[in-house]
Amino acid sequence: MDSKKQFLNPEFSPAFVDSPYVTQLCKITAGLYQHGWDERNGGNVSYRLLPEEVASYSGVHDVKRNLPIAFDASALKGQLYLVTGTGRYFKNVKDFPERDAGLVRIAEDGHSVDLLWGFNDGGQPTSEFPAHLMTHIQRQKQDANQRVVMHCHPTNLIAMSFTLPLESKLFSRLLWKMQAESVVVFPEGIGVIPYMTPGTNEIGQATAEAMADYRLVLWPQHGIFGAGDSMDETFGLIETAEKAALIYSTIQAQGGKFVNEITDQNLKDLCARFDITPNQDFIDGDSLIK
Repeated sequence: MDSKKQFLNPEFSPAFVDSPYVTQLCKITAGLYQHGWDERNGGNVSYRLLPEEVASYSGVHDVKRNLPIAFDASALKGQLYLVTGTGRYFKNVKDFPERDAGLVRIAEDGHSVDLLWGFNDGGQPTSEFPAHLMTHIQRQKQDANQRVVMHCHPTNLIAMSFTLPLESKLFSRLLWKMQAESVVVFPEGIGVIPYMTPGTNEIGQATAEAMADYRLVLWPQHGIFGAGDSMDETFGLIETAEKAALIYSTIQAQGGKFVNEITDQNLKDLCARFDITPNQDFIDGDSLIK
């Protein structure tokens, strides 16, 4: 049978639940839970898919429901997002992906989404979905390949937000100097916004504004928002920052005195070696050794 006819015939079309996109979402959400970053129903992920990536799968071509969103996402109309559900536990997504995740399309009106797959128990996208969409809009302006937004609760990054001034330069330089990988993975640094109520459009707007300059934005006393071109890149971005925060926390537990450090010149040498341009406003500053 002609391959095009196979794709049009549900009998020959693979199920979307078996797609690499759902498989990857299951793997990432399980990893986030196992790291201890997504307790209970904490955290959420959205993954932009292209129409041609979805076209050959069955069960994704009819609108199951139309769901309102409290944000005007007209700038993204027609785009497809695989997104985790509100109130869903990340430890369960791998076992119940059709219940705890959904594939939605931003509707023409911009104020709702068409559910094409998933949320088969009546669920809906994460309550942070408007914040995700605001970030997708901003990051697509910076990078046309932007695909993923990930929110989670990394323990050591959150702990740092209780004990340090909430300044992007301070956090960026500390995380850069905790390990050689940091400045290579996020040379622009990390954005830090003031504490704001989660689940509101206000925190979404503040995050999106910061995303014009950063791919990582810290929500003090709460968690982090990360953005990237792929699931692996975004997960690795957060993982690298959290490892640096763990090293900082360990140093503090050992007494907090720096005898040695990665110097500013070391940072510049790293950037030259890997042909990257660091945030010029952050690359020079005070030493950690007092």
